[in-house]
Amino acid sequence: MSASKSSLASLTLGAIGVVYGDIGTSVLYTLKEVFGSGHVPFTTDNVYGVLSIVFWTLTIIVSLKYVTLVLRADNHGEGGLVAMLALASQSVKHKAPALRKWMLLIGIFGTCLFYGDGVITPAITVLSAVEGLDVVSPAFRKAVIPLTLLILLALFWVQKRGTAGIGRFFGPIMVLWFIAIAALGVWHIASHPEILAALSPHYALGFIWRQPGTAFIILGAVVLCVTGGEALYADMGHFGKRPIRVAWFSIVMPCLTLNYFGQGALLLSEPAAVKNPFFHMAPDWLTLPLVGLATMAAVIASQALITGAFSVTKQVIQLGYLPRLQIQHTSTRDTGQIYMPFVNWSLFVMIVLAVVLFRSSSNLAAAYGIAVTLDMTITTVLTFFVIRYGWGYPLALCIAATGFFFVIDLAFFSSNLLKLAEGGWFPILIGGAVFTLMVTWKDGRELLNQSLRDSSIDLKSFIDSVFLSPPTRVPGTAVFLSAEPGIVPNALMHNLKHNKVLHAQNLFVTRRAHEVPWIGLDKRLEVQALGSDCWQVVVHHGFKNDPDLPKALELLAGRGIDLNPMTTSYFLSRDIVTPTLGSGMAFWREKLFAAMHHGASAAAEYLNLPSNAVVELGSKVEI
Repeated sequence: MSASKSSLASLTLGAIGVVYGDIGTSVLYTLKEVFGSGHVPFTTDNVYGVLSIVFWTLTIIVSLKYVTLVLRADNHGEGGLVAMLALASQSVKHKAPALRKWMLLIGIFGTCLFYGDGVITPAITVLSAVEGLDVVSPAFRKAVIPLTLLILLALFWVQKRGTAGIGRFFGPIMVLWFIAIAALGVWHIASHPEILAALSPHYALGFIWRQPGTAFIILGAVVLCVTGGEALYADMGHFGKRPIRVAWFSIVMPCLTLNYFGQGALLLSEPAAVKNPFFHMAPDWLTLPLVGLATMAAVIASQALITGAFSVTKQVIQLGYLPRLQIQHTSTRDTGQIYMPFVNWSLFVMIVLAVVLFRSSSNLAAAYGIAVTLDMTITTVLTFFVIRYGWGYPLALCIAATGFFFVIDLAFFSSNLLKLAEGGWFPILIGGAVFTLMVTWKDGRELLNQSLRDSSIDLKSFIDSVFLSPPTRVPGTAVFLSAEPGIVPNALMHNLKHNKVLHAQNLFVTRRAHEVPWIGLDKRLEVQALGSDCWQVVVHHGFKNDPDLPKALELLAGRGIDLNPMTTSYFLSRDIVTPTLGSGMAFWREKLFAAMHHGASAAAEYLNLPSNAVVELGSKVEI
């Protein structure tokens, strides 16, 4: 086997383990919820119709929309809603600037919905797997919720150790899972091979034609079959397009189809199995091992989502929509392997709340759908702007390509709105709360920076005036961090006022975030000499670049600036935000921003500054 084929096989195996965990475990609950809802009369024609709708939902939304179209919209090799948002924003920046602000808000709201989905998905996946114990014996029923919570606690507890050690088992376990569900499907299809006729779209169209109201209602349950569809795009940067496509068409899609049709064949012969058709597919002696395998698959699906939450949060912080949070790197080789304690335990608390509040996978299914279908709709809208303004395709073609998917996404979203009162409010509430935090932080930062600019002094003029009667110079380098280039940092003013000295070298550093995933080393720094061994330095970074400031400043070595880590000190301004009435944001938002600003992780820790070389000087700022 050639090196390229070996690499493709390895990446495909990895994609099966990470990308397809969510959608791979959707067989646990999709048909159970469709037929268990009570909206679909149990007839042979309806079984055929529902199976056909499920198959064509997978084909249209996953195979055509995500695998064929959306995967093409890569942002320098990266995917996901944040990458799509940045790509769409850049596409319209000069061609339709009025749209950009609204597009950013829509895209950020879609990112916030990810957190709502991130709470529901692990809860419903693990709970539905453990509910298989009820099929083994009703005596296990009382243990389902405690055992689910115990599994989730163990999963979140091990996050701080990183996933590198256990990650290599994800692929093989998920391959075993897909083989198992396919084998179960084939076993039952063999007794009713005529069920494969439901692959024809005319069964789906016939069901919709005969029962349009029922078809519309059950779309809210059918959408469960595409749980995790967004992960196809989000994980493109880790595995690449080809491995994701190969994994889908060669293993995942065929195995899912066989299992769904096997469940349909089972229901034709045993209608009573509708209570939990997946676990009733297995003979009694195999049910308990299947519950164990399903639980492992559910944990892997949840792990992928937790890791995704860490990655998305880091990207959103880099874009300036959340305050700094503590980030721990759990791998010395892979910078993408991170652990964020606040995000980890916040997710855990909300997932526990979801499990305790809804108490069954069927109740959670009512909560699932609104967030993910709205996310899918937002992705379609952003894709239109990318292919129209970024790729320059004709307007008619862009409307035709994305309009088809938009209508389908809108149908699923509208159906899920019927579940709003039953539980759909839960992920929307989480997404809305996160959106409020993000927008408040973004607006608050702009107000804070504006306040600093209004009271600022021009840096070049200040340096020139200082050296008319220069203070005492001490050996070493001082690095002053500033939110805006070209203005005097408060830390410099306080240092001169209290210490009355200036270092031999002085760097005034500002970090600039860009709506691209990566900024190369050749474009990372922008340096301007201010005279008297003082320099203005702007550090450019993308939303996936590591925020390691000392490492970035090492690039100054080739520009005539000698930095010795042992003699370099970092001066930071610790601003204390004071809300004021009558200007800026609503007073409650200003108080929220002040609390977020106070609770933000220390800049020194976030930027990986050496703790023994940091000097923080406080100042009060009104907004």
